[in-house]
Amino acid sequence: MSDGGETYTDPDTLHGRDWPCLRQFCVFMENRVGRLHNLMRRLERDDLRIIALSIDDSVDCAVVRLMFDHFERARELLQLGGYSFIESDIIGVELPEAPQPFLAVCSTLLQSEINIHYPYPLLYRRGGHAGIALYVDDLERGLELLRDTGHRLISEDDLLRDDEFF
Repeated sequence: MSDGGETYTDPDTLHGRDWPCLRQFCVFMENRVGRLHNLMRRLERDDLRIIALSIDDSVDCAVVRLMFDHFERARELLQLGGYSFIESDIIGVELPEAPQPFLAVCSTLLQSEINIHYPYPLLYRRGGHAGIALYVDDLERGLELLRDTGHRLISEDDLLRDDEFF
């Protein structure tokens, strides 16, 4: 796929990169009884699967971070539901076979002084390997470094083909 210029854009990423990143949604909502239930009821249907969930809350409001196996459908449902949200790119990486898999991933990023703002687990398992989502301060360098050091990045397509039972 071309953007009209000389650059090739891989249809799997659509960001002009030759490596994958995942899409995260941050939904802003009141911190009131039943609000999260209503959001989950709207989203967990029509074969849409939540693969990551994290909540930052305060007394009055909450930010719900979500990732899905079909981000386009999720965006559509959030828009139709009238939710306020933003989208951002995030790194998905399989945890390596190592005695300390989290440390292996973190050490790789530390080598280039890439800060991890927050991590959270993915409901993902492929070939016996779990995955994590990482929001970092330099996405491009983080993706490149992880890929170049042999870490397996998780693509949007991988989310559709994880192990059925884990």
